[in-house]
Amino acid sequence: MPRRKGAPEVNAGSMADIAFLLLIFFLVTTTIETDAGLDRMLPPMEPPDTDVIIKQKNIFTVNINKNGQLLADETLMDIKDLREAAIAFLDNGGDGTCTYCKGKKNASSSDNPTKAIISLKNDRETKYGTYITVQNELVGAYNDLRNREAQRLFGRSFVDMEAEYLNPETPSSVRDELKDKVKRIQDLFPQKLSEAETSSN
Repeated sequence: MPRRKGAPEVNAGSMADIAFLLLIFFLVTTTIETDAGLDRMLPPMEPPDTDVIIKQKNIFTVNINKNGQLLADETLMDIKDLREAAIAFLDNGGDGTCTYCKGKKNASSSDNPTKAIISLKNDRETKYGTYITVQNELVGAYNDLRNREAQRLFGRSFVDMEAEYLNPETPSSVRDELKDKVKRIQDLFPQKLSEAETSSN
């Protein structure tokens, strides 16, 4: 009776090379998504030499306590009403110099969108979800006003124009044209959103 042959051996010498090549392939081809985060302009490194005087009526204060309650300009407010209140403040045009403002022109509220500042203060124990929701509503107020002016001036949404401008796949000729339009709208309603020091009460 002939001797039975054993199972053929597999040469595993090149397995390490194959695994290494696969690892390099996946490292090179995989894209990692990055979160956009909150778009905020940081203050300059050194304070300006001259003191800037800001009238109290040009500041819209928003406080969030540890229970998630919202106090806007010393008035208890629901978060769903915050955007409308912020728009009324930003679009007020109290000094009459804003030709595009459609607010009530209340002399006791903000003078001009370029002078209007929204100040946000929260408690250390404020829930992160509440904080982000308030941030979204305030940024949404700016975007609503910018969209309105973009539609009036250019017939399209500001958010769409900004997204197209920031898209790296947009041709440079289109981006150059959009840059001036986006800047013009941003100058009409500059986003002056200040965060006060967090309280521990």
